[in-house]
Amino acid sequence: MLKIAWSPEYAHPLPENHRFPMLKYELLPEQLLYEGTVTQENFFQPSPLSEEQIVRVHAPEYWRRLRGLELTPSEIRKTGFPLSQELVDREIMIMGGTVECAAYALEFGVAMNIAGGTHHAFTDRGEGFCLLNDNALAAQYLLDQGKAQKILIIDLDVHQGNGTAEIFADEPRVFTFSMHGGNNYPLHKEKSDLDVPLPDGIGDAAYLQLLQDHLPTLMNSVKPDFVFFQSGVDVLSSDKLGKLALTHAGCKERDRMVLELCYKNNVPLVASMGGGYSTRIADIVEAHANTFRLAQQIFF
Repeated sequence: MLKIAWSPEYAHPLPENHRFPMLKYELLPEQLLYEGTVTQENFFQPSPLSEEQIVRVHAPEYWRRLRGLELTPSEIRKTGFPLSQELVDREIMIMGGTVECAAYALEFGVAMNIAGGTHHAFTDRGEGFCLLNDNALAAQYLLDQGKAQKILIIDLDVHQGNGTAEIFADEPRVFTFSMHGGNNYPLHKEKSDLDVPLPDGIGDAAYLQLLQDHLPTLMNSVKPDFVFFQSGVDVLSSDKLGKLALTHAGCKERDRMVLELCYKNNVPLVASMGGGYSTRIADIVEAHANTFRLAQQIFF
């Protein structure tokens, strides 16, 4: 069964000027239920991640100041969100969702978080709408529990997974792969184990060929026993921040390539949604919904 982490808190609470990007967390589950892709049985409400697990990845002093709402104004500006207790509570619930998804993926082959993909969170700071790094926390959980020995993080958000790259820079058991806009945020890129910077305006054919050039090779060379997939849909041509030119069909084919590769190689996968900033909320929801539709079709 496809298990999906979701809570009403994912879409709450943010000031009105931050509401639009968060609408997808309300609308995406509704769309999946309405069309019959999933039922209520597929969803689970995650528990907040424990402090003990958070500080396995994040610096204890950073977590203490974040938890105590003691970040400096400059640090808060870099995250993009006004800091509040509700925001921190939301974040640690999303983190718990991805960790619990990892356990479900070991059982069912795949699991998905309606939120997550917070790849701009570093060991000791947050950036770009990310306070804590869910894929890093879940990967560390698997390593600590002996449930995985080699993890591949496939980050196909339009922005480089800079925080994830920094966190695992000296961890040979985690291979970080980021295919992202070369001229996009962040200005300063970290060094992933493999970075593929993309030119502005790249379309479906060239993008998918590059991905095909790398994915099977990575599966054969890294030999992962677990994959985390950051499936941001800000690669769409309609995205206000993306600078790329993928169609919905191209974005869907991207997801198919990742999901089928893991299914055929019997490698458990967790997908987190990542970014999406198209002008029409329907474009964001439709692109994300395709990831869930494909997971159902391929794995079940």
